[in-house]
Amino acid sequence: MSSVDEHNPLPDGELSLKLPASSQATNMFGDVYGGWVVARAVEAAEIRAAKIAEGRIATVSVGSMDFLSPVLVGTILSFYTRVVELGNSSARILVEVWGRCPDGRELRKVTETECVQVAIDQHGHIRPLPTQ
Repeated sequence: MSSVDEHNPLPDGELSLKLPASSQATNMFGDVYGGWVVARAVEAAEIRAAKIAEGRIATVSVGSMDFLSPVLVGTILSFYTRVVELGNSSARILVEVWGRCPDGRELRKVTETECVQVAIDQHGHIRPLPTQ
C-alpha cells in the first residue's frame, strides 16, 4: 500500500472495478456478506489478468483475506489491482478493496488479497502470456 503518511493511507494500483454494495448481498445482520466481497475481488483480478493475457484466463488461487471493517449497504467499493509477478502463463495480482461511505466522506481500506490467474486458450489449456 502506498501512502502520503502512515495516518492517511491511499489505494495502491490500478482501479479495476467500482460498484456499490447492494442490499441483496447482506448477511443476517444486514452487513454485506464477506463472500460477496471476495467474489468481487476475484472479478477485479480477472479483469486485470484478462487485459494482460489479451484473452481468456482462469483463477488458480485466492489468498486469505482479513476484513478490517464491516461493509455497509450503499458503501461504494473500489477494487485496485497491482501485478506482483508475471510468469510464463500466469499473473499474481494483489487486490486492495477500499470503501467510501454512502455519504461520500470517509474512505477506508476494507481488505486485500492476492490472486493467481493463468492464461488459457479456447479449449481450456494453459497458454503463454503475450510478450509484454
